[in-house]
Order: sequence, then structure tokens, then C-alpha cells
Amino acid sequence: MAFEEFKENTEDVQEKMKSFIESNVTYYKLKSFKTTMKATSTVLEFMIILIGICMVLLFLSIALAFGLGNMLDSNTLGFLSVGVIYLVVTVILYFVRDKIIERPLLVKFSKIFFSN
Repeated sequence: MAFEEFKENTEDVQEKMKSFIESNVTYYKLKSFKTTMKATSTVLEFMIILIGICMVLLFLSIALAFGLGNMLDSNTLGFLSVGVIYLVVTVILYFVRDKIIERPLLVKFSKIFFSN
């Protein structure tokens, strides 16, 4: 009789452990899905904003190049001036990339992945 009770308790513990493991697996699947979707949506939002900024920058660059070209009496010099301006900005961004680009992205995605 004691053996029967022990057998029933063991079976009950096994069922509860199986249920616990299944619940944990389901929880972590949902948590990883939530984290992945939040990161994906953040990247998508960033890409949409980046495309908009690039379009604005393209048209402003063309307008600036033609404006400088009119001032310098040469469209070629206007476009060349805009190219040099972008080259200088790119070199500056290269040297300060850790503070401007890498660190803020690391902080943003760390908050997404390690929240909750």
C-alpha cells in the first residue's frame, strides 16, 4: 500500500515536471518572439526614417550644388564643392563613430533585448 502511494506521487511529480518544462519552453518561445519582433520593428522604423532622410539630403545636396555652381559660375565646381563637404563630414564621422553611432546603438538594442 505504501508502494502504491509512492508510485502515484512519483507519477504526479513527473506530470507536474513535464507541465512545468512545457510551460517554460512556451514562455521562452514567446519572450524570444517578442524580443525579435521589437528589434525587427525598431530596425524597420530606423530604415524608413533613414530612407526619408536620404531623400531629403539628396535633394538638398542637388540644390546646394546648383546654388554653389551659380555663385562660382560653374556647375562642375558646385558639385565638386558639395562632394568635398561630404568627404570632410565623412572623415569627421569616421573618427567619432564610437560616440555617435556604436554606443547609442548598443544602448538601444541592449534595452530591447534585456528588458523584462
